[in-house]
This record gives sequence, C-alpha cells and structure tokens, in this order.
Amino acid sequence: MSFLKRLFGGGGDETPATQTVGEPVEHKGFIIRATPFREGSEFQTCGVITKEIDGEVKEHRFIRADRFPSAELAAEQALRKGKQMVDEQGTSIF
Repeated sequence: MSFLKRLFGGGGDETPATQTVGEPVEHKGFIIRATPFREGSEFQTCGVITKEIDGEVKEHRFIRADRFPSAELAAEQALRKGKQMVDEQGTSIF
C-alpha cells in the first residue's frame, strides 16, 4: 500500500515536520515556534505554542490553510497567527 501512496502523491510522513524555522518568540509568557512544512511546491503555515503551567509544559500545535512560496514567509505568518491566538484565547488554548 505504501508504494501506491508514494506513486499517487501520498508518500512521506503522515504528520508535518516540527523543525523550527527562525527563532522562537516569547509573547505574554507563551513561547511561539514557527514550524512550517512543505506542501507541494509551497510551505504551509504551522506552529507550536507552549507555556509552563504549574510545573507542567503545555503545548498546542496549529496548522493554518495559508501557504507561501518560502519557509521564511510561512514562519512569519505562523508567529503572527500564534500571537493572535494567545491574545484571543490565553491559557484556554490548552
């Protein structure tokens, strides 16, 4: 079955890569990392928001539909979206 997936474009990892592009950003006590991944010839906006709460590190991963021609542009958008999510939801994001 995996041969057929690769043949028809479904090959590769099932989950997006979590390699951070650029430096993580601190925003209101949260750490936001941009983790865009390649989708065809473009990069999809993706990121991770983390915060330590009561000694436990909480993590929220997000993927947006936005796609860009470079990983750097997708990373900029991920940081912008991450800050927006923190501003709107705060710790309820977890």
